[in-house]
Amino acid sequence: MNFTEETLDPKNWEPTRKLAHKMVDDAVDYLQNVRDRQVWQAMPSEVEEKFKTALPNEPSDLKNVYQNFVNNVSNYPMGNIHPRFWMWYMGSSNFTGAMGDFMAAILGSNLGGGNHAAARVDDQVVDWCKEMVGFPESASGTLVSGGSMANIICLTIARNVKANIDIREEGVAAIPKRLKFYSSDQVHGCHEKGMEILGLGNKALQKIRSNENFEIDINALKQAIEDDKKAGLNPACVIANAGTVNTGAIDNLKALAEICRKENMWFHIDGCIGALIAIAPQNKQLISGMELGDSVALDPHKWLHAPFEVGCAIIKNKQDHFNTFSTSAEYLEGTKRGIPAAKWLHNYSMQISRGFRALKVWLSIQEHGIDKFGRLIDQNISQAMYLTDLINKNKNLEMVAPTKINIVNFKFISNNLIDEELKELNMEIMLRLQETGIAAISDTTVHKKHCLRVAICNHRTLISDLEFFVDELVRIGNDILKEKFD
Repeated sequence: MNFTEETLDPKNWEPTRKLAHKMVDDAVDYLQNVRDRQVWQAMPSEVEEKFKTALPNEPSDLKNVYQNFVNNVSNYPMGNIHPRFWMWYMGSSNFTGAMGDFMAAILGSNLGGGNHAAARVDDQVVDWCKEMVGFPESASGTLVSGGSMANIICLTIARNVKANIDIREEGVAAIPKRLKFYSSDQVHGCHEKGMEILGLGNKALQKIRSNENFEIDINALKQAIEDDKKAGLNPACVIANAGTVNTGAIDNLKALAEICRKENMWFHIDGCIGALIAIAPQNKQLISGMELGDSVALDPHKWLHAPFEVGCAIIKNKQDHFNTFSTSAEYLEGTKRGIPAAKWLHNYSMQISRGFRALKVWLSIQEHGIDKFGRLIDQNISQAMYLTDLINKNKNLEMVAPTKINIVNFKFISNNLIDEELKELNMEIMLRLQETGIAAISDTTVHKKHCLRVAICNHRTLISDLEFFVDELVRIGNDILKEKFD
């Protein structure tokens, strides 16, 4: 041979072992002391410049590489593991799940399929998710990157089942009647992307008006379906919200299931916000009827607090699921023995290369038990109700939407300001809360009313955090009024 053989393994493992131990110690300290840090802080310009360096050609000492991470990455996180992060909607992670991601990377398994233990863990986590939401053992499912992909997986199956042709062979252009999907006007934006990716176009998704509780208007939906049938279209699927991203509203799942049964439509439930309320003993009645769905999308990286990323698509008819994604290739032929002697998991999703997402969920559920996760969901919902009470008692604040689960919509008010000025005021409050590291919240617009939004999907949040937050928000709001509007 005329070359020197190399490897990425260290020549001496002991310095690596020592540094790895330090990294774990640092990680424990990081989580243990999370409350002592700001929720978020902006990166100074000198840190920003660190991410503009050229591609390294030569090696660096691992200790220096790790120190670069400590100095320039871990000090400037998004902040969602902090007790006062209530922005958008994401879980707050957990240490055991993080160790699961580490061990999954050490194993390096590809979960496209094969006869190995990681694939069995993947199957078991899917089975556990099916059990959580009340689906039968015979149902199917797959772990994906998150809720958006879980929804798109389910919508793809719905399209293929309801197209009335072999759509995988003929393509969407051969669909005899244009498919129509229906949701409320509060549906998550991923469904629009789904319509585009599926080749149906955004016009295929009809957004039905929501009522005063931000739930889909059942009568308006029935009328839309009738109108489309008369127009020669094919009503194919209803997308229900088990918790909207704006307000946490939950559609009438039983009524929607009955409509789909009567009209021979696919009933899909976007449960990425609220499906896991099914395991919460005090609130599980809120999503009664979820078991009637043909498919459900949910997010273990939200209320199961798995480290990002992991979502799950659950489909009641296993054959429909398999028929939509299965492929055959000469290089992936099964055998009766050896590594190929097992189910090919890639036949249930878009990916052939699949990471070992299941391990962090598998370990965390075993450590804590699913009952504890259910109690934490109840805890967050109770905290949202407590925050709502604080807002209702404060003369400077006003609720904008009813609190159904763990999402609270409200605004700082002043009788002297018009709507545009109130929006400017509330946006400035939100940004100052973020920039001072006090709390991370977001804003949204519901039924044409701008508001601030607190989504409590956090196992570290305490009642005292909410009290502190309200006090600081009101203080900042009054300061801004004096600065800008007096």
